[in-house]
Amino acid sequence: MARNTVRILILTLALAGPLLTACASGTGGAIPVEQYKEEPDPGSGEYIIAIGDMLGIQVFDQPQISGRMRVRSDGRISLPFVNDVQAAGKTPLKLGGELEAGLKAMVLNPKVTVVVEESRPLTISVLGEVSKPGTQTYERESGVAQALAAAGGLTNFAHKDRIFVVRSNPKPVRIHFTYENITRKVGPASVFRLKPGDVVIVE
Repeated sequence: MARNTVRILILTLALAGPLLTACASGTGGAIPVEQYKEEPDPGSGEYIIAIGDMLGIQVFDQPQISGRMRVRSDGRISLPFVNDVQAAGKTPLKLGGELEAGLKAMVLNPKVTVVVEESRPLTISVLGEVSKPGTQTYERESGVAQALAAAGGLTNFAHKDRIFVVRSNPKPVRIHFTYENITRKVGPASVFRLKPGDVVIVE
C-alpha cells in the first residue's frame, strides 16, 4: 500500500513539475515584443495630437472663433459654437475636418486649419526594480532603453528577462522585453517607441 502511495506521489510530481516551471517562468500572458504588432495610427504617419499640446486653430475669416488652446487632461478642447471636442488621438487634419462639420450650423462654409504649436514632452512612468522609479519626461520617439537609463538602470534584484511595457491605447496590452533584446540595438525591441500613457515595469 505504501509502495503504491509513493508511486502516485512520484507520478503527481512528475506531471506537476513542468506546470510549476511554466508558472514560475511565465510572463503573465504578455506578448513578446517580437510578436507585437503596432496598431496603425490614423493619418498615415501624421502627428497625433496628445494631452498638453498647444494648438493654433484658425477659422478662415472668423477671428472671434480662432485662437490658441491647450489640450486638456481629458483630451478635449473648447471652441465657441461647438463646445467640447475630443482632440487627443487625432491628427490636426482630422480635427480640423471635425471642427468644420461642427461649425456648419453657425458659419457658412467654414475652413479650419489646426497647427500643433507646442508638443508636450513624452511622460512615462518606470516602476519596479530600477534605481529611481517614478515618472520622467523624455523626448518623443524614445524607447525602453532610454526610459531605463533615465530611471538609473536596473537594481541588483531585477530579473533581466522580466521587463514589460503596459500600454492602454488603443487597447490594453502587456509587452514583454528582456534586457538583452533592449540593449543589443537590433530587432523589434530596438525600434519600439514608447507612447503617452505607457508604463515600464521591471520585475
